[in-house]
Amino acid sequence: MTVGALGSDAFLGAVRSALGDAALHVDADTLARYGTSRLPGGPRTPLAVVCPASTDDVVALVRLARAHRIGLWPVSAGENIALGERAPMQAGQVVVDMGRRMDRVLEIDETLGFVEIEPGVTFQALYDELRRRGSELMISTTSGPPTGSLLGNALDKGAGHTPSFDQFGSLCGMEIVLGTGEVIRTGDGSYPGAATWHLSRYGYGPVIDGLFAQSNLGIVTRAGLWLQKRPPVIRSFFFAFPDDDDIGEIFERVRPLRQSGQIAMPVKVTSDLYVAGTEETYPFDAMGGHTPISDAARRTIQQKHGIGAWMVGAAIYGATEADVNARIDRIRVHMEAGGKARYIPHEEAVERPMLKAQVDFFSGVPTSHELGLLKWRAGQGGKGGGATWYLTTCPMRGADALAMQARSRAILAEHGLEYLAAFGCGPRGARALHLIIFDRTDPEECARVAACYRALSEAHGAVGLPVSRTALDFQQEEMDRRDVVPSVLRRLKAVLDPDGIIAPGRYGV
Repeated sequence: MTVGALGSDAFLGAVRSALGDAALHVDADTLARYGTSRLPGGPRTPLAVVCPASTDDVVALVRLARAHRIGLWPVSAGENIALGERAPMQAGQVVVDMGRRMDRVLEIDETLGFVEIEPGVTFQALYDELRRRGSELMISTTSGPPTGSLLGNALDKGAGHTPSFDQFGSLCGMEIVLGTGEVIRTGDGSYPGAATWHLSRYGYGPVIDGLFAQSNLGIVTRAGLWLQKRPPVIRSFFFAFPDDDDIGEIFERVRPLRQSGQIAMPVKVTSDLYVAGTEETYPFDAMGGHTPISDAARRTIQQKHGIGAWMVGAAIYGATEADVNARIDRIRVHMEAGGKARYIPHEEAVERPMLKAQVDFFSGVPTSHELGLLKWRAGQGGKGGGATWYLTTCPMRGADALAMQARSRAILAEHGLEYLAAFGCGPRGARALHLIIFDRTDPEECARVAACYRALSEAHGAVGLPVSRTALDFQQEEMDRRDVVPSVLRRLKAVLDPDGIIAPGRYGV
């Protein structure tokens, strides 16, 4: 069955009758706002925006969409910046805003360390609620805005900056509405009255939770999320490395610290422009209007802000100041052994806004500071406004990091774009995030950005480093690079969503 706008007027009338006037929005301003995208592919205006208030509302909406063959595009709180925002895959689909009215913290269990939340619960909202209660629990924030959805970020395989950084891995027990209108609960939630729904991740039988990450197989309406206790002491530390090719040494020095557990969180390794771009804009005047930026102009920015070509940062959690300081001293000896690292202590970092933002991340405090990166290309006549991510994984070996950097810098420069990169370094692999900022009002530049993304994907994919998360514009082609998985997912889709009405085309399914 082809999903389309067959009977759209009848569908909208039925939605209004079933969910009420407060749930349905069809005014031009709302549709334009929800259809806006920072991607090179431009806006995609939805047919309508529907804001359910409960799981029952979602069930009713799914059943109506099946009857009228209307595609639904579920989104949660926040904007999904640089990945497509709230725009649907195709114009004319119905955006289902799961965050507008389903924004409750349903349970906080201080003893067992979990919360149960709806899709509209944001990082800021949960942080504020925990503080209001005087809770010892803490969240793991991302680099995105505080208005983002915890559940939405986890389901798109986002990552935080604390030891409990694995957002999807911290979920335990989800409630999901399938495309059939059935409601399922994963893990022990399938057992009526189970008291262990948010305690035992795997439950009985096959573990199906992963089917609903980066997925269009169902609509998640609530979930449990494990939180950690806030330690008595959190102390950050940073190292500045002066040269681009120091990335190889950085990886070699960070890997044993992560593998041994001396640092329990992802070590954040950021390029100069990624750090400074939160406060600087592109120096169009100094560059005579040309792009990309020169190495000389980059060095000027580095000197102005006291940063290196690379900044390395993390934090240590502990019971006492003495314990934490002793551990940082050992890390400092290890990182400085090559003679290139310059140490920046916690006391200095908190006085520098671009580093204070990272201190907040490491401490589980939401901050919008990195949103300043979206203005990087805004210096000439208000240009800018366009953003997309290229995200892959780099093995935690110095040679691999050097090779990835060389490929990425060359491809971005060839397309007139800057290298703004951030690595979240684990024991074996690093999330390698490339932020591409551009002028979305310029069709030629949009075309270059799309070509640049594809060149990055081709070049890194050719050496076995595939994309792990991507924007709407590129989801289908990235799925097409996979082997048997797309066929299996299509067959699962036919069972769980037989009429294909939930997020048609999301992640290429």
